[in-house]
Amino acid sequence: MGRIALVTGGSRGIGAAISKALKAEGYAVAATYGGNDEAAAAFTEETGIKTYKWSVGDYDACVAGVAQVEADLGPVEVLVNNAGITRDAPFHKITPEQWSQVIDTNLTGVFNMTHPIWPGMRERKFGRVITISSINGQKGQFAQANYAAAKAGDIGFTKALSQEGARAGITVNAICPGYINTEMMSTIPEKVMNEVILPQIPVGRLGEADEIARCVVFLASDQAGFITGSTISANGGQYLA
Repeated sequence: MGRIALVTGGSRGIGAAISKALKAEGYAVAATYGGNDEAAAAFTEETGIKTYKWSVGDYDACVAGVAQVEADLGPVEVLVNNAGITRDAPFHKITPEQWSQVIDTNLTGVFNMTHPIWPGMRERKFGRVITISSINGQKGQFAQANYAAAKAGDIGFTKALSQEGARAGITVNAICPGYINTEMMSTIPEKVMNEVILPQIPVGRLGEADEIARCVVFLASDQAGFITGSTISANGGQYLA
């Protein structure tokens, strides 16, 4: 059996592509999801990858969930923090609930998942923590003060934690996707896509989830052992950090 990888939000969109790519590389993969039972069941049927349901915003649920994954598969050696939500609104209209929901999932969720796995990685002197941030955590975005703040926080978390993990053989990195061709993007009107979004992207197209997954596969590999504290911008040239 290959190394054990845990992907949060791993049954849909970018997360599903990551889970599949890691499995194809020989990892034993567990994927978490937050609420869509039907999609998770379909994903498991298609891929054979077992899914686990819990909220990454709930620390106790993360501790229990990680324990179950490790009982089923073995110690988690690669953690991909991918789970995320949006609750977009201009700042003067955003509610405390919308703020808290996004911060709890997209930022605190990264802590909640990494914290119970970290001691085992330190003890074994090996680990990979890869967090999916966002281009909007780098540059900001109208009506996304909550989302941009959380995703920027993920980058700061990555830089700080990488310094703690380095001597223990643990690398900690972030990936910042731009506009990716997922189910979420399919709801955007064609006129907006062609006249507003695509002109912002120098390569002239949306990214594909598989392209983000390949970044994860590389960062998870032994060949990436000298890369830590880094942020990979995968955005087609839209924002140059």
